[in-house]
Amino acid sequence: MAPIKEHLAKDGTKRFTAEIRLKGYPVQSATFKKKTDADKWIQDTESAIREGRHFKTTQAKKHTVSDMIERYLATANLNKVQQGHIGLHLKRWCEEIGYLTLADITANDIITVQEKLLTESVNGKPRSQSTVLKYVVSLNTVFNIAISNWGWIKESPMNGVKKLTPSRGRIRYLSDDERDRLLSACKQSKNKMLYVCVVLAIATGMRQGELMGLRWCDIDLKNGVAILHETKNGEKRRVKIAKDALTLLVDYLGNVTPLNQDALLFPSKTKPQQPIELKKAWQTALKNAQIDNFHWHDLRYCTASYLAMNNTSLTAIAEILGHKTLSMVKRYAHLSDGYTANEVETMNHKIFGGMA
Repeated sequence: MAPIKEHLAKDGTKRFTAEIRLKGYPVQSATFKKKTDADKWIQDTESAIREGRHFKTTQAKKHTVSDMIERYLATANLNKVQQGHIGLHLKRWCEEIGYLTLADITANDIITVQEKLLTESVNGKPRSQSTVLKYVVSLNTVFNIAISNWGWIKESPMNGVKKLTPSRGRIRYLSDDERDRLLSACKQSKNKMLYVCVVLAIATGMRQGELMGLRWCDIDLKNGVAILHETKNGEKRRVKIAKDALTLLVDYLGNVTPLNQDALLFPSKTKPQQPIELKKAWQTALKNAQIDNFHWHDLRYCTASYLAMNNTSLTAIAEILGHKTLSMVKRYAHLSDGYTANEVETMNHKIFGGMA
């Protein structure tokens, strides 16, 4: 227990000064009229210091987690794709711990929500560690901004949260036979946009949101390029549309009259300002093609897998898919073993070829 010194004030009344000395922390002291108040202050303060709740700025005591998140969302300029991911994550954090002040929140509060997210099911399946990690990363970004840009806090409670290990990630791509069956089923669909969209998805690796967000002004038919303004990582991306897919797109566009250059490439018939809903037609095509355990997003995995099997470097695959790092495409490395082996063979022949 920290020492309490009794002394007389100038008016002759008793005062009790408590002094806390904990290794690694600055000395804390306070004076009280009652010894019981000094005892309580020592207990509360020592507990707060050990839990990392004591050395807080005035701003940390004034603002809540919700205040922090709302300011971030108001200034971050997230695009629609990012709002659908980061915005969704942060909304959940607001619901769970938004009421806590930045001075009071601890790593344990965050860990409790993290554990809750891991135990929940989404569409009948447990939420993966990779998905929960994205929730945590989104919150971590906001805390870092609050520290570096606003000065609301000096240290992030995220420092005490052990980082989850992301799952290896699902790789489901279509075999040649499956791909032929699916494309045939899409071509026979009553929805005339389905076939075009599926071919473009496989040919370019675009996400569904990126594809559905395309407008006439984003397409350069002369150079066979699509410009993606709203991507998941927030960066504009140029996507090459190869010859066969480009020919199909030209034929499609030749039979459509846009309202203007800002009109969507694949609009809803009833609400032209919104993209077409392909879910029903897509599910019907999968059923007719007798393909199980396959989702629209797996078309993107098809693109990456086919590129890897065609000996495309992981760096190039990352660039095509719009990934900032190689970590997301390393899962396809085993599909390009032939490429790696050829590189090793070439290197060895160049160095040792004349030694025999």
